[in-house]
Amino acid sequence: MQNKNNQATHLKKEILIRTIKAFLTDDFPAKARLIPYDMRPKGCAVPFRCCVYKERAILKERTIAVLGFSIEEYDERISLSSYAQKALKRSKPETLPLTVLETACKGCVPSRIHVTDLCQGCVARPCTTSCNFGAIDIINGKALIDSEKCKNCQKCISACPYSAITKVVVPCENACPVGAIAKNEKGHAKIDFEKCISCGKCVSICPFGAVHVKSQIIDILKHIKENKKVIALVAPAIVGQLPYPIGKIKSAIMKCGFCDVMEVAHGADITTKHEAEDFKQRMRRGDKFMTTSCCAAYNELVDKHIEDMKPFRSDSHTPLYYTAEIAKKKCSDCITVFISPCVAKKTEGMKNPNVDYVLSFEELGALLVAKKIEVNNCPDVPFEVESSKQGRNFPLTGGVAKAVEVATNNDIVCRNVLVDGLNIQSIRELKKYAKNKNCEQGNLVEIMSCEGGCTGGNACLNSYKTASKQITEYASNGKCVNDIEIE
Repeated sequence: MQNKNNQATHLKKEILIRTIKAFLTDDFPAKARLIPYDMRPKGCAVPFRCCVYKERAILKERTIAVLGFSIEEYDERISLSSYAQKALKRSKPETLPLTVLETACKGCVPSRIHVTDLCQGCVARPCTTSCNFGAIDIINGKALIDSEKCKNCQKCISACPYSAITKVVVPCENACPVGAIAKNEKGHAKIDFEKCISCGKCVSICPFGAVHVKSQIIDILKHIKENKKVIALVAPAIVGQLPYPIGKIKSAIMKCGFCDVMEVAHGADITTKHEAEDFKQRMRRGDKFMTTSCCAAYNELVDKHIEDMKPFRSDSHTPLYYTAEIAKKKCSDCITVFISPCVAKKTEGMKNPNVDYVLSFEELGALLVAKKIEVNNCPDVPFEVESSKQGRNFPLTGGVAKAVEVATNNDIVCRNVLVDGLNIQSIRELKKYAKNKNCEQGNLVEIMSCEGGCTGGNACLNSYKTASKQITEYASNGKCVNDIEIE
């Protein structure tokens, strides 16, 4: 995954902050229209594109995505102020969570195996002998690959002693584990939402920032401005994003206008207990293995690509499901907002009537900046319901499986298998488990779409190492999940 400390990420953040600041004024549509011009005024330097006009055109498209609209249906004749007004009138966010900015997409050269100038035309020629398809010849003292014969097996890359052969990749296509993104007839990236599992890997990897998450921030701010009861449901991974106690983060979120903040780590405790019972029942009836069910991208993967895995996925709901259910029981007319580490939860939220909106960590960070809220200056306020050590550890790799293991109380021997990140190889393994109805490595398979678990989500702000340290420290002060009562 690309380092998030890059210009594309900073650009997205700046537009988020400017859009929120525009909303907080008395004339949101007029201020929103000026965002591209304020960021690239007349006579300014043009850092990324050929001219200021193209820079502004792309900034306009990025702002439209922040307003929550698809660029695929974008009409360039319509002004940003009109899109802002349309966002204010919208009663529900658009369903598909991602959009591609065609103007920003570079239209990368096709993925292929390529011989560089480092080729020495050596006598050994291991590239030719390693190729099983006769795709490589030596022409004028240099290896040449016949693209019609090449099968991209990459054996020639491994064989070359000069590292002269390389694979040219299209980052978004290469990162997608299910082949859901490819070029359209114009040579620009296009997402096939029939295949897409909303893992967000294309968002993180695109060096041009052309794949955008459609934000729901305006919808949320509108409800807050109307004095609706808006409750924030914070993912356990949030503890790793800011160097402050969770109680201070809660206060800062409430200062943004939310009427209450609930820990989804408590929902994780409920998921843990349900999954533990589910696991015990399955093992007693003779099942060979069970997979966890809390990762939204994994659930999409099973539903769309691994039908045979459905019988082996736990029937338990996700931590978000249980927390949102509690929030709605507590206050039936409230608006629930899940504060999330990844885009996959937007897809989950759209399928759950108890989840009204999803706000990412990045968007929350932009909101705090726009409203000039210093988290460290906020009071440390405890949560009404205490979460367990295991629930707080859910966002870390191995955290879910360990929680289920603890909750089984040694009634059944757990042999944990951790799938730390979905990619072509790990999906191939999962398909094998489903086909064979067996996982030889263990009986409890935890699957996380992102490497590092939820702390590696595409909307996370902190590095995995720092985030995991903060989460582990917070979790160490919690009770055991077996000592937590659930409703």
